[in-house]
Amino acid sequence: MRVDFYQLTRDPVAHLLPDLAERTLAGDKRMAILADDALLIDAISEALWTRKPESFLAHGVAGEEQEADQPILLMRALADGDMPPNKAGFLAIADGQWRDHCDQFERIFFPFEPGHIDAARSAWKSLKDREGVTRHYWKQDGRRWVEQG
Repeated sequence: MRVDFYQLTRDPVAHLLPDLAERTLAGDKRMAILADDALLIDAISEALWTRKPESFLAHGVAGEEQEADQPILLMRALADGDMPPNKAGFLAIADGQWRDHCDQFERIFFPFEPGHIDAARSAWKSLKDREGVTRHYWKQDGRRWVEQG
């Protein structure tokens, strides 16, 4: 499992997720986006529709019709060990609250804003010695993302 930590210093999480979702879909993968905040889910949904006018990022919300068919599924909860209804291999944890029960994913994106830096540090440390886990840390440098060594 690959875990990518994204330290947000300039843009909110809803600004980053359309880019991650677009690259995920370009790689023929599906994504689940997890946040326990209804207002954040709404902001992410809006950003997926409007952030890049030239791209169409079809998505749905868990609990609505045809959730299993959605290439991107927004979710407020995910039970321990469960797969999302759309069988996504990639997960974005958008609310800055790490979940330890997400080992079933091929890749996890963990963007975090300054207010969640302690949670990100704890998650980074907890994953350090886990077998089969690779960690990557990305930081905003102007409009680019730079992987930190």
